Amino acid sequence: MRTHRSSRLAATALLGAAMITLVPLSPAHARTLPSVPATAETAALYDDEAGGNANADDPAIWRDAAAPGRSLVVATAKEGGLRVYDLDARLVQSVPAPAAASEDDAPGRFNNVDLVTGLRTPAGRSDVAVVSDRGNDRLRVYRIDPSQPGGPLKDVTDPAAAPVFSSGQEEINEQRTAYGLATWQDRATGRSYAVVSRRNTTELALLELRPTASGTVGYRRVRTLALPSSFRLPDGTSWTPCGEPGEGPQVEGMVVDPADGTLYAGQEDVGIWRLPAALDGKPVLVDKVREYGIPGTYDPRTEECEAGADPGFGGRRVAADVEGLTLFQEPDGDGYLMASSQGDSTFALYDREVSEDNEYEGGFRVTGASADLDGSEECDGAAVLNAPLGSRYPRGLLVVQDGHETAASGGGDGREATGFTFVDLGAVVDAADM
Repeated sequence: MRTHRSSRLAATALLGAAMITLVPLSPAHARTLPSVPATAETAALYDDEAGGNANADDPAIWRDAAAPGRSLVVATAKEGGLRVYDLDARLVQSVPAPAAASEDDAPGRFNNVDLVTGLRTPAGRSDVAVVSDRGNDRLRVYRIDPSQPGGPLKDVTDPAAAPVFSSGQEEINEQRTAYGLATWQDRATGRSYAVVSRRNTTELALLELRPTASGTVGYRRVRTLALPSSFRLPDGTSWTPCGEPGEGPQVEGMVVDPADGTLYAGQEDVGIWRLPAALDGKPVLVDKVREYGIPGTYDPRTEECEAGADPGFGGRRVAADVEGLTLFQEPDGDGYLMASSQGDSTFALYDREVSEDNEYEGGFRVTGASADLDGSEECDGAAVLNAPLGSRYPRGLLVVQDGHETAASGGGDGREATGFTFVDLGAVVDAADM
C-alpha cells in the first residue's frame, strides 16, 4: 500500500505536470457506480504508540461449518499483529506480532492473511490462517479452533521456518520481505501452497506448506517468478512506474481460483495479472490501472512522484493502487474476481472465466449507512464469502479495509485511523446486478 505516492501521481496526471496539489481522483466512471451500505465496522485501529502501532490491512473470512452464525473474520493489523472479529465486528481475540529480536532489528509486521481449509497434518485435518510477516520475512501459521478458551487462534508456526526471501537478518532489516499472500490447494495432489510477493520488487515465490510430526507447520520454497518492471507502450517507448530509487512496482493483493489454480496478482501501479498459481506459466495482463504509461519523476524533497502528460494508454476501471483481490464464487462455477481500486475508493468486478478473458462486469462503492456507520475509502485488503453465515448474513459477507476510519468507531480524535467494514453480500449482488 503506497497511497500517498499513487494519489499524488494520479492527481498530478489530471491537473498537469506543473501542478502538485493533492486532489482525489474522481472520474465519471467512478461516480456512476452503485453504492452499497455498510452493515457493521470494527473499532478503529491506530498506527501510533498509544494505539499499539496497529494499522488495518487485510481480512479473511473463516466459516464455522457447524455453526455458520459463529463464523469469524481474521485480519492483519501490521505491527499490531492479528485481530479476530465475530460477525458483529466485535473483537474476539488479539494476537501480537513477534517482538524485535534486538533494538537494531525490525519487529514482526503482519501484512496479509489467507486461509487453508482442511490442511492435512499427521494429527488429521485442520483449518489454518497463514500470515505474511513482513517484519521478519517469514510466514506464520495459526490453527483455528473456536472451542479453545482464550481465543480461536493458536500459533503453530514451525520454529525452524526460514526467511522467505532474505539470506539473513541484515537483509531482513532492509525490509525487502514477504508482503502479499494467497493460499491454494492442488486438487490433484492435495498439497497446500502459498504464493508470496516480495516488498518493493516484482518477485513472487511459491511455497509448499509442510506440516511436521510435532504439530507445527513450516514451508519450503518451490520456485520463484519475477513479473515485468518496465513495459513497452503502443507508441514504441518504454515505461517504468515511478517510485523511490531502488523500489520496483510491487505486488500485494493476490487470490487463487481453486477451480483451476489460476493466480490473480495486483501489481499496484500497473494492473492485474493472471498466471498459473504454480508460477510455471506466462503472465497475462488482465487490466491496467488508469495511470499506466504516465511518466513520472521522483522528487526527493517531497518524496513524491511528479507526473507528466498522460499518453492515454491506461485502463478505465481501476485507479492505482490496485489492491485487495478476492473471488466471488457461485455454486455453478461462475463468479467474479473483485478488485479494490484504491485510487478512487471503488471496487471492480471481472468475469471469473478465463475463457471470457476476465471481461469487466461492473463495479460498486461501499458507503456509510448512517452518521454512525462508516463506509470504505482507499481500501487495501478485501475478502468475500458467498455462503450463508447465519441470520446476520444469509447471503454471505464482504469485508473490506477502510483506510479512513471516522468518529463512529472511535476514529474522530484527530489521529489517523483505519479499520474493517462489513457488508451484506446480498446487497452487493443486488446493487451491482451480479
